[in-house]
Amino acid sequence: MVYRRKDSPVYWGSFTDASGERVRRTTGTTSRREAEALEAKWKLEAHQVKRWGAEPSRTFDQLMLEYTKATQAVKRSAERDGYTIERLAPFFTGRNLLALKRSDIRAYIDKRLSDGVANGTINKEIGLFSAAINYARRNWDWDIPNPAEGMRLKAPEGRVRSLTVEEAERLITEAERSRKSPHLADFIRLALNTGCRRGELLKLQWSRVDLKANLFFLGEQDTKTGRRRSVPLNAQARTALLNLARFRASYCPDSPWVFAHKDGSQQEGIRTAFLVALKNAGIADFRIHDLRHTCASWLVSAGQPLPAVRDLLGHSTVTMTERYAHLSPENVRAAVAVLDGVSRSGHAEREKATTASGDSFHHSEKKVILPPLVGSCRQPRARSSAG
Repeated sequence: MVYRRKDSPVYWGSFTDASGERVRRTTGTTSRREAEALEAKWKLEAHQVKRWGAEPSRTFDQLMLEYTKATQAVKRSAERDGYTIERLAPFFTGRNLLALKRSDIRAYIDKRLSDGVANGTINKEIGLFSAAINYARRNWDWDIPNPAEGMRLKAPEGRVRSLTVEEAERLITEAERSRKSPHLADFIRLALNTGCRRGELLKLQWSRVDLKANLFFLGEQDTKTGRRRSVPLNAQARTALLNLARFRASYCPDSPWVFAHKDGSQQEGIRTAFLVALKNAGIADFRIHDLRHTCASWLVSAGQPLPAVRDLLGHSTVTMTERYAHLSPENVRAAVAVLDGVSRSGHAEREKATTASGDSFHHSEKKVILPPLVGSCRQPRARSSAG
């Protein structure tokens, strides 16, 4: 019997599934007739599964609900996944996964493209759908197809926007004038000189800072990739941390947070103050995450090898770091210069071989009878008039 809940405008259905458990599921409709028809369909499917072992129908909503419940405690992107599911839901809600085809995924992609959504964003949405299906197939033995697999669009190279040294100095100067965010300048200094992500810095605790060893530690729970790493401190980064340590000693000596308010609570956001500093510094088209790009760009431009930059930034593979490779033409120039040596070496070998061949020829020329030269300087005899 279908029914309505007080907290929902749509009808719900209640039936016993093939395993004998009571299931209560939303029908997604405000029409009682449609709800009853859908409930009858569910009951029939449960009977077919129990009697003949038929594969039960699975809906998009079931998949995402179960997938979210199973992974939210272990996935670092659980909050972002929630936003992604909200984008997918209007198009796929109530859809039977067994009936979904690649044309359905293509239709979704076309719809998102027509809305002006970037390829990279669409890829994340399709990627989550595909990951959820694969998770269900692997962990719950759901015998369902994956039409989202292999449907990603070609995405442009990742955005790389970096500051010049002069721009960075202007930005820090304006950040030092911020009244609402007294730590903004030191945050920028740390980001520029460590390449850390915003969250990695704002969640940093003093227990993981070692000023004697000039580094701080990031645990697997602190990084996007889930990998531990230590971050070395140069003079600028150390100065920033000492400034923050003095603030802590003056206002909140018991606070565990490196970026803390005067009452010791964690400072969680700096975006508004950052945007004001950018505007006052006359810097456009720049985001907080671009401080990380700037650090990487400066390192590569200074000739640091990509693997070293990868390790500092905590990229899972050097492929992520290769977006900065174009900033190091000197490395490529040095590689090409090696070919000069190869060419000179090859030329010398050829000269040596030619010389040896010539010597052999001169040693044996007395034994060789040469044919008359074409175009010889000898004058031809005059032809007789008698012919």
